Amino acid sequence: MRTARTKFSALVMAAVVSVGLAGCSPGDEEVPPEDVVIPEGELADQSGTLTPSNPTELSVWITAAAQAPAPDNKITKLIEEQLGVTLKYEIVTPDNVDQKIGVMLAGGEFPDLVGTSDLEMRLLEGGALLPLDDMLATGDYPNLATHVEEDIKRMSYSGTEVDPGLYIIPNYNRFYGEITGGTYYGPAFWIQKRVLEDAGYPDLENMTLERYFELIEEFKAKNPETNGAPTVGFELLASKGREWGMTNPPALLAGSPNNGGVIVDENDTAEIYADKDIAKDFYKVLNEQYDKGLVDPESFTLTFDQYTAKLATGTVLGMHDQGWNFGTATQSLQSAGMDEYTYVPLMPAYEGVEPWYADRDVMNSNQGFGVSTSSEQPEEALKFLDMMLSEPWQKVLSWGIEGEDYEVGADGVYSRTDEQRANARDTTWRASNRLEALLEMLPKHQGQFSDGNAYGPDDQPAEFLATLTDYDQAFIEKYGKETWRQFVNEPPENPKYYPAWNITLSDDANEINQQLTDANVQQLPKIIAGEPSEFEANWQTYVDAIDKVDVTVYEDAINDGIQDRLANW
Repeated sequence: MRTARTKFSALVMAAVVSVGLAGCSPGDEEVPPEDVVIPEGELADQSGTLTPSNPTELSVWITAAAQAPAPDNKITKLIEEQLGVTLKYEIVTPDNVDQKIGVMLAGGEFPDLVGTSDLEMRLLEGGALLPLDDMLATGDYPNLATHVEEDIKRMSYSGTEVDPGLYIIPNYNRFYGEITGGTYYGPAFWIQKRVLEDAGYPDLENMTLERYFELIEEFKAKNPETNGAPTVGFELLASKGREWGMTNPPALLAGSPNNGGVIVDENDTAEIYADKDIAKDFYKVLNEQYDKGLVDPESFTLTFDQYTAKLATGTVLGMHDQGWNFGTATQSLQSAGMDEYTYVPLMPAYEGVEPWYADRDVMNSNQGFGVSTSSEQPEEALKFLDMMLSEPWQKVLSWGIEGEDYEVGADGVYSRTDEQRANARDTTWRASNRLEALLEMLPKHQGQFSDGNAYGPDDQPAEFLATLTDYDQAFIEKYGKETWRQFVNEPPENPKYYPAWNITLSDDANEINQQLTDANVQQLPKIIAGEPSEFEANWQTYVDAIDKVDVTVYEDAINDGIQDRLANW
């Protein structure tokens, strides 16, 4: 630690550049030249906008499950040393984001940098964010300008509530070079490794929903307790804003990629599936499993934080979710050395259906960082994003510090020692050595860096395999695979419009979508937890509730969005 910190502290020995203030007209009070300290090395802002000699405090609002960094975080200190930037965080969990958005919009005051994943775009359409197109056109933010150039149409807002344009720099899935990766972050029916180990590593091909629950049922019967607590068979997430964990499975079971609340047919026409037979069949199975005691009765009352905490105990055998959504639980289990309690993705499907769980990674348009309209230092805020997107800073954020968190071989390939890999699995270590909440919302140089190394350790094939613990290496070898992504389908090309879930909706369509969500949250728990003898009646009540909603308004909006993308993307 001391060696690397000494190395980076030396970078702060800076050249002092005298800069005169331009624009003074005769008669103006003379302003003395200002000394701007630009630290040596590639991490410094050579434009002089962000420097230790002129410190900048940026307020940052982030929606994330990750925690704020520890006070002694070394990357925080490095940002202060190299850029003179201090970050004042406000991190809001998904459970509390709706209330916070309402408070901010009512008050009209926003942090300098707004990190949002709100698909309803309330902050954007509420006037909280600056359009960035003109600022990027100045040439003062070259990393960001290059980043958005090829996909500006996909990234830009095209609704009617505010002027069209680029307001949010996407946080994920703008790729450079070759795309690799070992971890699967998409949707699946997840199952603990110990369940498959106990079952003798069964064949996972042609998985059905019934077989998935049989595996869980058989293991739970033999292991009613886990570390002194009751073993939970299957968990559902019905928390507001994450209710898709409960509502999306029917489409996946039917062979549709993740288009949210609709299935899009071969003619590029979208239709909701919530009230269709593919949904009824799924919830009937859930109702049967609930009656057997396999579905957790607490599913419908858990907040997102409680759900994540329960997964982190290792008591939950399976759930439907997206891999990124329970990453903090996975990290906690790994940190505790409980690899057999972590999960692998399975793809149950209806008879005759080809699973399409894994898609090609889709850019997170309208999700990421924007600069607020109330910021008094928008240039500094945008310059900070620009610097964080530079290759040197991206390597610090994703790999860490050379010689301390990773090594560079004679061939230029990055790798880590066993100790460095163990550190990366330790949540306490990461709080002091990573900026996970910030990085979650920052734009990223995913794919490859210009030197051929992958964006992060998890994406470097050899490093990923070496990263696996002895347990995971032995487990993955049992299935003849090299990565966790290989447990799901090889994704075909995404449809041109894809995905439908992030199409910008009008207020009317958003209202209808909310009514559908309300019907799901209110009625589905009753269907799942009801007596099997009452299933048909409960299902009909649900269908009747959907019939009262003007679904065509929502479907028409989605279909208009699909056609617009087909014509313009």
